[in-house]
Amino acid sequence: MHLRRLMCMGLCLALAGPAIAFAQEGAASSQKPFTPSLIAPADSLNAVLSIMESQVVGAAEAMPADKYDFAPSPTIGLYTGVRTFAQQVKHLTESNYEFFHGWGVPGAVDRKTIEALKTKDDLVAALKASYAYAHAAIGTITPENAFMSLPGPAQYKMTHTSMAAFCIAHSMDHYGQMVEYLRMNGIVPPASRQSGSM
Repeated sequence: MHLRRLMCMGLCLALAGPAIAFAQEGAASSQKPFTPSLIAPADSLNAVLSIMESQVVGAAEAMPADKYDFAPSPTIGLYTGVRTFAQQVKHLTESNYEFFHGWGVPGAVDRKTIEALKTKDDLVAALKASYAYAHAAIGTITPENAFMSLPGPAQYKMTHTSMAAFCIAHSMDHYGQMVEYLRMNGIVPPASRQSGSM
C-alpha cells in the first residue's frame, strides 16, 4: 500500500513537472514591466469602432437577402412594432452620420437617401460607407479638442470623445439585436464563429 502511494505521488510529480515549469516561465515573462505610451485619442477610439464595425458589418453580410424583412413575430413576447433586420441596418447607417453632424466632415448622406434603399447589397454598402464617415469624423479628434464641449443639452456634457463613445455604444446595442435576429433564423453570427463560442 505504501509503495503504491509512493508510485502515485511520483507519477503525479512527473506529470505536473512540465506544467509547473510552464507556469513559472509564464510568471517570469509576465513580470516584465509594462511601459505605458501615449496613444492619440482618435487612434484609440477608431480602434474600438473598428471592432464594432467588423461585428456589425459581418452580421449584415451574414443575413440572407430574403431575410432582410425579418422581424420577430409579435406573438413571441413583446415584439410588436420592432424593426426589421433591414431597418436595423438603416438605423445604424443613419445614426453613424447623425452622431457627427456638424463636425465638418465631407460625404454625409441624408436620411431620405438611406430610407430609399431596398436591396441587401445597397444596404450593406451604405452601412460600410457610414462607418468610413464615422472613422473620418473620429479621426479629427485631437488631444486639444477631445474634451471640448459640443452643442447639445447641458446635462449630457457632450464632447468629441463622448459622441465617439456614444457612436460605439450605439453599434454595440444594435449588434446585440442583430445577433438575435440571426440566431432566430438559424445563423451563427460570424464573430461568434471566429471566437469559437457558438
